[in-house]
Amino acid sequence: MLDVYKNPDLPFEERVVDLVSRMTLDEKISQMVHHAPAIERLGIPAYNWWNECLHGVGRAGIATIFPQAIGIASTWNVDLMHTIAVAISDEGRAKYHQAIREGFHGQYHGLTFWTPNINIFRDPRWGRGQETYGECPYLTSRLGVAMVKGLQGDNPKYLKTVATPKHYAVHSGPEHARHHFDVDVPERDLWDTYLPAFKATVQEGQAYSVMSAYQRFRGEPCSSSTLLLQDILRDEWGFEGFVVSDCGAIRDIFENHRVVDTAEEAAARAVIAGCELNCGETYMMLKGALEQNLIDEATIDRAVRLLFLARFKLGMFDPPECVPFAQIPYEVNDSPLHRDLALQTARESMILLKNDGLLPLDKSQLKTIAVIGPNADSIDALLGNYSGIPAQPITPLAGIRKKVEPDVEVLYVKGCNVVNLILEIRDRNYNEQFSSALTVARRADVVVMVMGLSQALEGENGQMENVGDGQKSQGDRQGLDLPTVQEELLKAVHALGKPVVLVLMNGSPISVNWADEHIPAIVEAWYPGQAGGTALADVLFGDYNPAGRLPITFYKSDAQLPPIEDYEMAKGRTYRYFKGEPLYPFGHGLSYTTFTYHDLQLPHELQIGQPLDVQVTVQNVGDWAGDEVVQLYLRHLESSGVVPIHQLAGFARVPLQPGQSQTLYFTLRPEQFSFVTEDGRRFIEPGRFSIIVGGGQPGYSSTLSGDIELMGEVVEIPR
Repeated sequence: MLDVYKNPDLPFEERVVDLVSRMTLDEKISQMVHHAPAIERLGIPAYNWWNECLHGVGRAGIATIFPQAIGIASTWNVDLMHTIAVAISDEGRAKYHQAIREGFHGQYHGLTFWTPNINIFRDPRWGRGQETYGECPYLTSRLGVAMVKGLQGDNPKYLKTVATPKHYAVHSGPEHARHHFDVDVPERDLWDTYLPAFKATVQEGQAYSVMSAYQRFRGEPCSSSTLLLQDILRDEWGFEGFVVSDCGAIRDIFENHRVVDTAEEAAARAVIAGCELNCGETYMMLKGALEQNLIDEATIDRAVRLLFLARFKLGMFDPPECVPFAQIPYEVNDSPLHRDLALQTARESMILLKNDGLLPLDKSQLKTIAVIGPNADSIDALLGNYSGIPAQPITPLAGIRKKVEPDVEVLYVKGCNVVNLILEIRDRNYNEQFSSALTVARRADVVVMVMGLSQALEGENGQMENVGDGQKSQGDRQGLDLPTVQEELLKAVHALGKPVVLVLMNGSPISVNWADEHIPAIVEAWYPGQAGGTALADVLFGDYNPAGRLPITFYKSDAQLPPIEDYEMAKGRTYRYFKGEPLYPFGHGLSYTTFTYHDLQLPHELQIGQPLDVQVTVQNVGDWAGDEVVQLYLRHLESSGVVPIHQLAGFARVPLQPGQSQTLYFTLRPEQFSFVTEDGRRFIEPGRFSIIVGGGQPGYSSTLSGDIELMGEVVEIPR
């Protein structure tokens, strides 16, 4: 007769209770760190909980590599996000089962993925903003839910993988201070900006794991915050999964935050608060904590049961034939279907920031093209951070060469490094790279300058991935401008009088003020993944009509920003509160065709608590087929509290042929009309609201608008 925990016909919860009851204290504690060892007497294999799939399965060899997260967000395509997540989880499952067949249980081959990063990109200098879906809580929520659902699957019994929204909560820099930084924000910002995406991924997405952040929140480390982990996450939102600390965050509790004196105290405090898994080693001190009466064994049992419940739900203790995802073949990795998906995503992520008519380029009129810039032939610039290895990466240079006819000459010179650490700018006329760049530019009919940033200039604190030469990323950016050496090269090439296209490859906004004034065409490509060069060439030569939209504001200068340490939104953070003039606003993106809007329909009055149906028709009145990203914004006109200037409340990416029109229907939920008070309560109150629909943010794009009167009595609703 099978032991209870080995019987696949019994409920997971019953099997987990049985299994944990058979374990010794030392065995239980050993399972609470990310590199959990095998317990051979019980048939428990070793398991490493740490895996990554930010934009493709990371750090585990060949995988399909999609654009960096900020690029995926620029598609404004929820369905595409879900499809990407399904592809990633297919590859993750295939890699896991192949590793198991080979007897490998190491890091980056498990089924618990520490993705997505749904922190709000509130400050464009934050080095990890590239990992997020931008600055808007609503856009982040919609994309985050789609990612979680695609990763975890929809099987009624088994999880395909475990998704882990991170970093909970109120985290977005500064990187250098994250291990000791203390964040405090007004209740209004907590509930209206920093928590909505976590609530959505937990409640709608049913995420089975959450990662706690490094820093303190209101004096308490996030990994041991009862407020965050118990009161809000579990009691208020009904979260039933497990919490994992960011790596080394439990050690920070005593070593850097210094809210306790010992590792034993830190471990006990975190587990009691509701952090079940330690990425790190500190939980190995739990036995000492138990001996010191800092924690009891029942609390440890509760944590271990939650961890094993996840493993059972993943099918790790059932025969492979019982688990549908175990049948995914290894050949799905880097499959033709997934390569096509990476190309589609890269195309949809491209944003045409400016175009004075130079684009698309006419191949029939070009005999010589100069491709210049530090990112033009850089594979690292395709990838961003938390990346796997693409089998066939296509750089911008390779994409352009493949696109044009054999008789078109494509000349390439790097021109400069991303940052020139050796030669002074005043010596540029003697710089061999500058000289070579100007030589090929003089010969060309058009010049494509591929510039931007790198992981050396933006990334995670201490990051070495895709930095090169054994160096580390500086973490947060020191400013927003294009690096000086690149701007000087751009100016020198422009002075030749040649038509110039500027392509930016980066993970955060760049203040290209001079380029916006002088360069006729600018394309934002982000870190576009393995097919980035092909997608860029498609856009440059008109084989694809760009339709990406900015998920974050491009400011003119960091002088428009408060200090990076300041988390308060009302001080001018993001499009929702920024009152200055941006270089390129949130939601911005151009097309090779033209769209018009008409027939906006909404009622004049609406009772509080009722959903609002909005109808609008969009038409392609230009000569090119293309996608339009329809954006719906909501503005409070009479609120008694502090509210955003306006905020995104609906969007849809719509493909339209020339002359074609489509009527769209949006439904706004009652809670979207609410506001949060200074003490953190959420209310809906009567008054006037403005609904604005168009191809961009109000004030920066052609839009239609209408007002609606919300009728009834003030109602308090759940946060």
